[in-house]
Amino acid sequence: MSGAAQQPAGSVVHEVAIVGLGAMGSASALELARRGASVIGFDRFTPPHTWGSSHGDSRIIREAYFEDPVYVPMVQRAFERWRDLERASGAQLLQRTGGVMIGAPDSELVEGALRSARTHGLQHELLSAHELRDRYPVLNPEPGMVAVWEPRAGVLAPEARMRAQLAQAQRHGATLRFDDPVSHWQAERDGVVVFTAHAAHRARQLVISAGAWVASLLPDLRVPFRVERQTLHWFEPARDASAFSPQRCPIHLWQFDGARFFYGFPDLGAGIKLAFHHHGAATSADTVPRDVGAEEVDAVRRALRRFVPAADGRLRASTVCLYTNTPDEHFWIDRHPAHANVLVASPCSGHGFKFAPVVGEIVADLIEGRPVHFDLAAFRWRAG
Repeated sequence: MSGAAQQPAGSVVHEVAIVGLGAMGSASALELARRGASVIGFDRFTPPHTWGSSHGDSRIIREAYFEDPVYVPMVQRAFERWRDLERASGAQLLQRTGGVMIGAPDSELVEGALRSARTHGLQHELLSAHELRDRYPVLNPEPGMVAVWEPRAGVLAPEARMRAQLAQAQRHGATLRFDDPVSHWQAERDGVVVFTAHAAHRARQLVISAGAWVASLLPDLRVPFRVERQTLHWFEPARDASAFSPQRCPIHLWQFDGARFFYGFPDLGAGIKLAFHHHGAATSADTVPRDVGAEEVDAVRRALRRFVPAADGRLRASTVCLYTNTPDEHFWIDRHPAHANVLVASPCSGHGFKFAPVVGEIVADLIEGRPVHFDLAAFRWRAG
């Protein structure tokens, strides 16, 4: 990329610069700093914040991964690293609730979850609609639906995790610059220069993990990333409030009416969180409408009345978040095609947060030239 004539500040050359300190960038900063690398990281806001993809009270973690069995070893490692971060930070970040994936027997969700469970020998059960209602009375599957139950699934705390991860990265020596947007970067023979409004910073390698802002940092490439607006909603239970406790209610994903997806959480104290997965409007990080309309609440309420009717109480809150999607919805973790010292590791298509600790390890291994112990073939640079 072409850059201004501005010269890098001082003579400090970091080993790695990271642009974007959300889920993947903060994990990469922590892992690299923990290994002794000199790291400088930048974010246009102060994480955790509500402008990207890593907020909203809770995230799902699940093992019988319907998207593809290739993710299962990664999520198994992620479980370990979440617990490591809990021990290091003293914060509770993962709560096990079990999980159910619900849909028609031949749905992508059910067939995919069963494929991953059987491929990797995961503990699971296949429940009929009647068996699911008996076990979890607040869930209301339609006749003919089935559910794949898995015991390890649960809930992650995104904001607490972001604070813990950033604090640990700083404790290990990372320099983190918040409220300091990167305007552009420039490749040089022996490194890169990262430009902000305040200064220019030189590093030997660059990690771009800026979520919905990734494409703006790769203007010379036609990267096929689509930013999608999603809304999240919290409702008071209309009845059976105790049945929505994390001890009695699992995380639940539904596929219905063909390719529509809907998901929900137990009540963690702020209400019952429910939302659609995908099919949001195309947008951009800087122009996305942040207000949630009544029609959006009504659409979610129609789904909850159908599948989780006991949750049909007063709306407590709604918010907007962003998915950054690839065409095939697989991750994007690979070197820049023209600059071998630039690594792009960010767009996760609405299902990436749970993998953040293991993506941090993968990024660190790639930066250090070590072997990666996971199959990254689906995540390589590819056409739109």
